[in-house]
Amino acid sequence: MNFMPPPGYQPIYNPCIPYVGPICGGLRTGMSVYVQGRVPHEITRFHINLQCGEMEGCDIAFHFNPRFDFWDKVVFNTFQNGCWEGEEKIHEMPFSKGDTFELVIVVNSEGYQVNVNGRQFYLFQHRMPVERVCALQIGGDIIVETLNIIGGGGGGMGYPGGNLPMMGGEPIYNPCVPYSNMIPGGMMLKRTIIIRGMVPYGANRFAINFMASGSRDIAFHFNPRIMEGLVVRNCYMGGSWGEEDRELNFNPFQEGQYFDISVRCGSERFKVFVNGQHVCDFYHRFQPFTQIDMLEIEGDVQLSYIHF
Repeated sequence: MNFMPPPGYQPIYNPCIPYVGPICGGLRTGMSVYVQGRVPHEITRFHINLQCGEMEGCDIAFHFNPRFDFWDKVVFNTFQNGCWEGEEKIHEMPFSKGDTFELVIVVNSEGYQVNVNGRQFYLFQHRMPVERVCALQIGGDIIVETLNIIGGGGGGMGYPGGNLPMMGGEPIYNPCVPYSNMIPGGMMLKRTIIIRGMVPYGANRFAINFMASGSRDIAFHFNPRIMEGLVVRNCYMGGSWGEEDRELNFNPFQEGQYFDISVRCGSERFKVFVNGQHVCDFYHRFQPFTQIDMLEIEGDVQLSYIHF
């Protein structure tokens, strides 16, 4: 069986910079722009623009521009009718040279809420209708590893090749660990669950459990063990653990590194992707898998968001 991801769940990985791409269906309140990457040591500045077109010189509703100079700062602005408007500046730099980062731009009714590494940084109030925004542009001295648009109910739509994918539903941002919550609608065929976060320094292990709430059985136990260099997979049914799966294509979990986990449910197995690469399969031992209706996460991990 060839397992095809549902439309809109696959982010863009490692796009070339400068990057420009359409936001299919346009931007709306409740949507977010997610960018994860790395700041090179030789950086001077970079920018992220939410634009009203893909051509050069088009209006820019939101210009986000960190500048690394003698007075490090972040500049926010709007470009309309061929002219830049008044700058808003923050003399605080949330990015560090040589470090990875996670940036989320949340579109709300007031403006663009910028969050960096899980912390609220700045709210830039709307100066033009957000519905005019239809493209994303990134340029400058920055390395982008993961990029996508979240929310807006876009899941299930078709996207022509090269377009920026959009995810449906609303994610849960910065959930506390241990985390436990019901899976809305339960597990179903071809469903994909996205979990993003970071392995902190000094971490030993963490676990992601897909469970049946009625019996408390764990249908799929995904257990990165950082100190041992292993990723163990198992199930817990009827009060006892099954046989562990330990073979792995590669181990993507390292201290101080962000991760992007996609768990996709097929008729025979779960397929697990980390940072866009297939890591392992786990064949169903718990039947029917449609009774899986709870997600639990525990251990040494920091979560950025969970998306069902």
